[in-house]
Amino acid sequence: MPASDRSYNSEECRIRRFAERVEKLYTCASRDEERPKEMIRMATSRQLMAAVLAMGLSASPAAPQSNVPLEVIGPDGQTSVMTRSEIEALPQSEILTTTIWTDGTIRFSGVPMARLLEHAGAEGTVLIMTALNDYSIEMPMGDLEADAPIVATRMNGQPMSVRDKGPYWVVYPFDDHPKYQTETTHARSVWQLARISVIE
Repeated sequence: MPASDRSYNSEECRIRRFAERVEKLYTCASRDEERPKEMIRMATSRQLMAAVLAMGLSASPAAPQSNVPLEVIGPDGQTSVMTRSEIEALPQSEILTTTIWTDGTIRFSGVPMARLLEHAGAEGTVLIMTALNDYSIEMPMGDLEADAPIVATRMNGQPMSVRDKGPYWVVYPFDDHPKYQTETTHARSVWQLARISVIE
């Protein structure tokens, strides 16, 4: 499905559904002692994510949920959970570009995807990017470039809220070359990124 055709429900309803789904998972995991500890740990981290997002509903519409974590899962199942502060502590890059989803030229800043995965020790042949609303797409690791795409955490210097497609958005330098203006690239430009899974 073309990225430009993707439509989300209202922000509040979507986030509340997400929080309810995660709460149910956490409850089931914590009550069942036979479930793997990893399941309980993942449920706990997602409960935290849902709680932070839900709290954001009562805040200003533009308030960034800066503590929402990003999960990076390696082929062996090992998971790195990184906050925005931890991601921004890595060497950063900037992209000045327009997008088909926003108005005007925007300065995005964040860490290159390749650098983020290297930091997390996630090596493989394919990565799967998943958004908060469960939209996901696969991408060959070989398609990653040294500086593109970036996992953007800021837009024009400001942290991005969920309402502004944040807190993490996969961004390409769309204006730099026609190869970044394809349907495939647009589909890979996942906003509200929640998880990156790497497959061997």
